[in-house]
Amino acid sequence: MIVVAIIGILAAVAIPKFAQLVRKSNEGACKGNLGSIRSTLSVYYGDMEGQYPDYLHALTMNGKYLAALPTVQAPNYHPANTNEQIYRISPAVDDSGGWKFDDLAGDVSYGAVFVNCTHTDTKGSVWTAY
Repeated sequence: MIVVAIIGILAAVAIPKFAQLVRKSNEGACKGNLGSIRSTLSVYYGDMEGQYPDYLHALTMNGKYLAALPTVQAPNYHPANTNEQIYRISPAVDDSGGWKFDDLAGDVSYGAVFVNCTHTDTKGSVWTAY
C-alpha cells in the first residue's frame, strides 16, 4: 500500500511537469518555424533586390525558398495551421492564429511576419512580441 501511495505522489508531480514540457517543446517549434520564415524572407528580399513577396505562400512556389509554409501553433490556444493574414485588411492582431504578414511597401514594418496570437507563452511573453 505504501508503494502505491508513493507511485501516486510521483505521478501527481510528474504528469503536470510532462504537460508543461510538451507545451514548451511546441512553443520552441513555433518559434523555430517563425525564424525559418524570417530567414527565408531575407533571402527572398536579397534575390528580388529589395522587394518582399505579396504573400507568404509565394515562398513555396517551385520549392525555391521553402518546400511548404511551416505550421504555426500557439500551444493551448490555436490549432496548428499555415493560415496567413496580410496587413491589407488591418495591421491589428485579431487573435485568429496563423501568421501575420505585412506586405505594404513603404510601411514601417514592411516584410514583418509574426504569430497572430495575443496570448502569452510559458514565460509570459505575448506571441506577437517574437
